[in-house]
Amino acid sequence: MPVQKSSEIAAPAPSLGAGDRTDSAQRQRLFSGLRIVSLCTLLSRVLGLVRDIGMAALFGLSPIADHFVVAFSIPNLARRLFGEGALSASFLPVLTREFQQSERDSVWSLVSAVFMLLTVSLSVLVLAGELSIWTFLKFGTADPDLHVLLGLTAAMLPYLVLICLAAQISAVLHVLGHFTLPALVPVVLNVCWIAVLWFVAPLLAPDPQRQAYLIAGTIVCAGGLQVAVQWPMLRKFGFRFRGDWGAARPRIVEILRSLPPVMFGLSTTLFNTLADRLIAWGFARYWPDPPLQEGAAAALYYAQRLYQFPLGVFGVALGTVLFPLLARHAAAQRLDLLRHDLTLGLRLVITIGLPAGVGLILLAEPLARTLFEYGEFGAADAVRTAGMISGYGVGVWAFCGQLILYRAFYALNDRQIPLRVGLLSVLVNLVLNLTLIWPLGGRGLAYGTSISAMLQVVLLLWMLQTRYGKLDLRPLATTTVKASLATCLMSAACLASLSLIGATEGITSRVVGLATPVVVALIVYYVSAAVLKLDEVRMLLRRRLDE
Repeated sequence: MPVQKSSEIAAPAPSLGAGDRTDSAQRQRLFSGLRIVSLCTLLSRVLGLVRDIGMAALFGLSPIADHFVVAFSIPNLARRLFGEGALSASFLPVLTREFQQSERDSVWSLVSAVFMLLTVSLSVLVLAGELSIWTFLKFGTADPDLHVLLGLTAAMLPYLVLICLAAQISAVLHVLGHFTLPALVPVVLNVCWIAVLWFVAPLLAPDPQRQAYLIAGTIVCAGGLQVAVQWPMLRKFGFRFRGDWGAARPRIVEILRSLPPVMFGLSTTLFNTLADRLIAWGFARYWPDPPLQEGAAAALYYAQRLYQFPLGVFGVALGTVLFPLLARHAAAQRLDLLRHDLTLGLRLVITIGLPAGVGLILLAEPLARTLFEYGEFGAADAVRTAGMISGYGVGVWAFCGQLILYRAFYALNDRQIPLRVGLLSVLVNLVLNLTLIWPLGGRGLAYGTSISAMLQVVLLLWMLQTRYGKLDLRPLATTTVKASLATCLMSAACLASLSLIGATEGITSRVVGLATPVVVALIVYYVSAAVLKLDEVRMLLRRRLDE
């Protein structure tokens, strides 16, 4: 898709008057969709925390916990590559343009072709993976750790076909303006997982390996349910499977050509996360005098789950609802509106991401103790996990920001810049990982990933302005200053409440000891934002957006 030269688009931010009522209505739907997706994602993340509490109590930071989280990373990576991440980022702009320019029959032909191509290709990939794992286990190594790791990986591989198909159904519903049901899809996985953890897995005690395989099978079944719950809604919008894909072939070729660079660029954080886990798993077992202990991969997983809480509730939710809007602006060649809404998205990222990250740092140990220190998960495990939570907390704002910036490039049909920045970030993360683990242990892996994310945000923002015209950075700078002041006041209040509470023992005391500083921090941040006139907070909370 052609784009305007930077000299043609370096215009001031657009005036949203009577001539832009449609764009104002779209922006209103942005905030409405953001609130819906955020609330649904919040529910899913809360259930995810309950699930992780159960996993920590069942396995602790044991070797089987390490094996499980590394094995689950493989289908999870595929989900991000072929599901809600890269394929959606390639598919959604093309589908948006198709909805604007073509008849519905043509649209459903394209959707049918994408669904079938995805299902067949991933099924072949899964079959090849299963055969490779079986061959390796049969004729390869006798290492018991590798046997368990690969066995769990094989058990969970079919999940990637189901969850990737579910993600593409969600992408179609997003283009149609429906966000609620897709946002609730992850709840299905968490409910199934929790039910098995609490009611079935204890029956297999004391055999943690059988329990892990039971949970792996549950994940695959939940993937089938995630497809099934969305299918009736898609049909309600008029979808019928079509076999006449000839007219859709040029769009399919366009999607496939854009997929490899998008796949890598958008998934760099997940690549970095997977690298963290593999380094933690490998160094703890095979490096002489290792800088990491066994259980490091599991501790990283629990820490990642906590930083992904604000990232999912806000960052992913904002990217989900903002991407279709940016794609519509790009398709209409309204890059002035695209820059305006992108800047608004970045302001919202700073408003939420900055205090959320600082909050994770300040409350890292109370979070780890309150959420995970039960059963096989001891006090020393909580301290190890808390250090990693702090390392990821440093980069929360950057993790959210890079999601928005990557989607801006993909809306503009530019895939090369995110690819180059992504390659650089993976290299930087790997160097930092292998450097920082020696002085910092497992915390070094978390800090390396956060620093890599910050580098991506800086480079993406600079390159976006260099190629597509200057953003109006004055509102962004003002928001940053105000949010930083409000965060400082919030931090002082949070630390004061922590010192007054002191050490806590017992579940009730721990919950109160965690909830009190959280509530105090939220109140102080909201009041500070009101005093400082940090308008983005009011934008997120009020029912209507008055531009």
